[in-house]
Parts: sequence; structure tokens; C-alpha cells
Amino acid sequence: MAIEVERKFLVVGEAWRAAATERIAMRQGYLTREGPSSVRIRITGAEARLNLKSAEVGTTRLEFDWEVPRAEAEQILDRLCHRPLIEKVRHLVPLGAHLWEVDEFAGDNAGLVVAEIELGHADEAFARPDWLGREVTHERRYYNQALVEHPFRAWGAAERGG
Repeated sequence: MAIEVERKFLVVGEAWRAAATERIAMRQGYLTREGPSSVRIRITGAEARLNLKSAEVGTTRLEFDWEVPRAEAEQILDRLCHRPLIEKVRHLVPLGAHLWEVDEFAGDNAGLVVAEIELGHADEAFARPDWLGREVTHERRYYNQALVEHPFRAWGAAERGG
């Protein structure tokens, strides 16, 4: 059984950009809206992957992942996925023993920047950079599948924290 242990935070300011070692453009879509799991197709450069995750909100979830032919992934994104698609650039930011993934969203979710860290277990300690904002691991609206259902651009001032 594959288990993902991940925490999610909002990002404050721009200081993380100088520490980023790689930028990866991503386009992804979801084939499910509700149920016990999310089914996602993602294209990153020449690579395409099909991913299933348990639909739980929180630190620990089941996750399964397979490589698929890019041409097939393009067809799935273009013809089978719910709209809007998720468009983002993932910035890889190494810090201590961990690698932060800072996702800068575009399209219907432009303006949202979220940092994620994968851990070995839920209570694992990690360095907290100055640019790390409020933790949103337990807030469903910050999960990519939720951003398809209710994109960031449609959020009101209260939802955006303003």
C-alpha cells in the first residue's frame, strides 16, 4: 500500500524564489468530482502520469501513480477532464533534509501560491522557512481537485483571507 504524508502551507512574499533550484510547468485534470478517490492525469514536460489518491483531507492519504504515454494524456486532458484544468509552475526549493514544492498557479487559479512538503511520517520535524505562511493541510479548498470545482479567481475576499 502506498501512503503519502504531506503538509500544505500558503506562501508569504517572494523570498522563496531565490532558493528555487528548478521550475516545472504542469498541466493536470481530474476525471472524478466526488467519491472515495481522486483520479488525476498530469503532464510535466515530456512525462505524463495517471494518479489515484484517497479523497481524504489531511496529512496522510493513499496514493498510486503510473506513467502513461504523453499523447494519451493529452487526449484525456483535452476531452475527458473536468474544467478548468489546473495550470501551475512547480518550483523546487531544497531546505535542510527536505524538498519543498512551491506551486504557483495560473489560469483560473492565478494568484494562489502553495508550498507542500512530503514527510516520512506525520510527526516528522522539518525546517520552517520565513516565507512559510498559514498551514492549510486540513482545508479542502486548497486541494487541486477542489480548485477545479471552485477556482481561486471565484473566491470572495473572505475566502482569500482579505
